[in-house]
Amino acid sequence: MDLNGILSQLESANEEDTEKLLRRYSEENTQTFTFNQKEEALRSKLCQSVLTVLGRQVRPSCQKTCLETLRILSRDKCVLGPVATREGMLVLTGLAMLRTGQEGEDKQETTQDALQSEEEKGVVVEALKCLCNVVYNSAAAQQVCVDIQLVHGLCASLRFARTWQHEVGLFVLRLFFLLSALRPDLRGILRKDCHAVRLLSEVLEHTLDVRWVGTYEAARPDPQALPLPTENNERAMEALKALFNLTLSESRNEEDNHQFRLLAAILRHLLMLKTETEEKTEEVHSHTINLLNNLTASCLDVLIDVPVQGGVEEYGGKNMEAVQVLLDFMERRIDKGSNYKEGLTPVLSLLTEGSRCHREIRRYIKTQVLPPLKDVKNRPEVGTTIRNKLVRLMTHVDMGVKQTAAEFLFVLCKESVDNLLKYTGYGNAAGLLVARGLLAGGRGETEYSEDEDSDTDEYKSAKPFINPITGHVEEPMPNPIEEMTEEQKEYEAEKLANMFDKLSRQNVIRPMGVRPDGTLAPLEETLICRPEENSDTDSD
Repeated sequence: MDLNGILSQLESANEEDTEKLLRRYSEENTQTFTFNQKEEALRSKLCQSVLTVLGRQVRPSCQKTCLETLRILSRDKCVLGPVATREGMLVLTGLAMLRTGQEGEDKQETTQDALQSEEEKGVVVEALKCLCNVVYNSAAAQQVCVDIQLVHGLCASLRFARTWQHEVGLFVLRLFFLLSALRPDLRGILRKDCHAVRLLSEVLEHTLDVRWVGTYEAARPDPQALPLPTENNERAMEALKALFNLTLSESRNEEDNHQFRLLAAILRHLLMLKTETEEKTEEVHSHTINLLNNLTASCLDVLIDVPVQGGVEEYGGKNMEAVQVLLDFMERRIDKGSNYKEGLTPVLSLLTEGSRCHREIRRYIKTQVLPPLKDVKNRPEVGTTIRNKLVRLMTHVDMGVKQTAAEFLFVLCKESVDNLLKYTGYGNAAGLLVARGLLAGGRGETEYSEDEDSDTDEYKSAKPFINPITGHVEEPMPNPIEEMTEEQKEYEAEKLANMFDKLSRQNVIRPMGVRPDGTLAPLEETLICRPEENSDTDSD
């Protein structure tokens, strides 16, 4: 439709004609996501015209049609000027039944009760969708949300999550997520003044049907129960994303510690749930893992301090069911072979911190990832075990992936260089050892229990023959100089020395040495005796 024609007709159209005109525009552009730049001014005028109509007392069907048009227009961030104003945002928040300012918290209950007809619910949903688009695409709109204190209205809405129609709840949570993501300055207000972590945790409790049987223990899901419905799963993921933003802060107090332990218990419950598809289960578990990473490691004992029931993974009297879910998730992400940085490193980081802080978690994970060595004939990175897969990641091209995988294995080895080399070989571990300044051996800074690792008979018998660089027993190689004459040996030695000299002078290679602290340095630096290290020479 011609925008000039629409604008001229809207000036004199009655309510019914306006609805027909805008419905036609929306139907023709429902899949439009890129717009003609030459028509920006016209689309901006259409935004203003739609807002003018919404400012009148028109019937719900007309409101819904206007909002559908505005939702399509709001995909273009260049035409949001009329909407991203105080007046425009107040129109949308009013239609979304979100009260602004701190008084909104007192009025929200009557607002929720006012939603009677499906048409009214449709208006609220479309208004929320518009707000999500506008907030995402306009910094000016974000500032208006701060000025009118929209977060108080959002938090008030969270208090009535049990009465939500699905789409209303979904887009309230999405708007909450967007504001907390795009305006970090709001997170402190949401945490301290609005108690949003508690409110969102309660939303999760209701959505997941959590039943408490202990202070930090949710009732185990019934294995015969139906999977978590798709709508509940969608709302849960939006709540998890919002909670992720709010828990990014490093400042903690006693109240936070209690709330985070409750949250950890809810997240454990979520790890035990299945959704209607494996893909959706993995997606919600991914958001769960991201959030668990934001909680202090001391809270992770909630994951294992649950009574052990029949058929459940158990270790040292602790329930390892949730930890096993995390390990299975990790292996699936490794097997995908792509997007390691976003898909794999969060679960590796979580398992690393859990192992560093909780002895039972570390010992259980080690039995699964680094069982006592028996196969010493194959290189550590060759094979299909979790250990083989993780060792391969230690030489990944992505520095973050490589470091995270190496740190995980290092912690499982109680940060002992000797233990790490036993499972990975020196070549695979070199990057970590350089970064940690442990090329000369030793241990990391974390203190671990004194329990000893027992070696298998196969490893003990093969240990003298294991190549420490490759980490396995190699087949004897023929000696290439065995049948050479002394003159040939001397010639080859000189040739090799000249090659090294040429590469060194061209800066292709650089001779390196190890400092006393275990870090690498140019060879000349490690050979120079520094004045402060010199012997008892007296100065005149």
